[in-house]
Amino acid sequence: MTRFLPALFLVAAWSLAAQTRPLDIYWIDVEGGAATLIVSPTGESLLIDTGWTVGDRDAKRIYAATQEAGLKRIDHLLISHFHADHVGGLAALSKMIPIGRFFDHGDAIEPQNQQWLDSYKAASAGKRTIVKPGDAIPVKGVRTLVVSSDERVLATAINGGGPNPLCTDAEQKAPVAPENQRTVGVLLTYGKFKFLDLIDLDWEKEMELACPVNKLGQVTLYQSSRHGSLDGAGAPAFLGAIRPQVVVVNNGPRKGLGQVDNTVKSLTPSGKRTAPYEKNSYQRLAKQPGIEDIWQQHLSLLDPDPSHNTGENMIANLEDTAECKGHWIKASVQQSGKFSVTNSRNGFSKTYLAR
Repeated sequence: MTRFLPALFLVAAWSLAAQTRPLDIYWIDVEGGAATLIVSPTGESLLIDTGWTVGDRDAKRIYAATQEAGLKRIDHLLISHFHADHVGGLAALSKMIPIGRFFDHGDAIEPQNQQWLDSYKAASAGKRTIVKPGDAIPVKGVRTLVVSSDERVLATAINGGGPNPLCTDAEQKAPVAPENQRTVGVLLTYGKFKFLDLIDLDWEKEMELACPVNKLGQVTLYQSSRHGSLDGAGAPAFLGAIRPQVVVVNNGPRKGLGQVDNTVKSLTPSGKRTAPYEKNSYQRLAKQPGIEDIWQQHLSLLDPDPSHNTGENMIANLEDTAECKGHWIKASVQQSGKFSVTNSRNGFSKTYLAR
């Protein structure tokens, strides 16, 4: 029997390694587009969006992140919606690394986005799944729940959600572009750790998720919507409901965070004028109760005021696009709920414990 001990030891060691491997999340710099790479504790991967076309720049940066993560393929790819900054890099990326399954909101688009849907269909042929709220993307080791898709949101509350007192006379806004409203948003759960990524979902859909019932509960890490511009997003009743500990802003040097909120003040459901809310996107996030830190993909060159950006140590890229090195931000999450966020530009890291 002793001759079997080495094999048993190897199996046990592999099992222990699989249990202790963290959940890793990479926010890849695609200059104000979107590309988030998730590697579960089992080693399965999910990529959300593929950035711009731009001479294959973003596809190359995504591929570099997959190599940093030790991946030989992308198991699952979610395209949140068919805008150029979210699906533009797919054609090039699909030639660099194999992609397993594809997930999206369906074929409803505006005519100006047809080229991006066509590109996606070509890459995903025979491997495509259309998802709706309540569906799960089958990434082993984590729960990845679709909370919005094709202009619909979850019907019932999850994650301890319930009535939201912040909804009383909360401001409503008109919907933004239909393609943003079709965004596939997801809530990823790993033990106590909850990661919410609603990508480009707008204020109106946020309010559907938050009012009169908070359907999402509280989250640990929130990737800011609309690249951090919060122009027509970031409803205070929504942000106050999800109550994130840490925020990652996937902005570009001149896109997203720093854009002026030009949305017109509207009436509350009772017809009253609403109280002013914080128009500066960074400050709106920073003033939310429970926020511990905000990390940024880029220093905003639209609004470089230090009080309108996070601390320099937590900004991955400081320069304009032409000089940008494309540094990433990474979160590593333990099963206990302990997680660290690291800036690849300078190695600066902070550790948190999921509430």
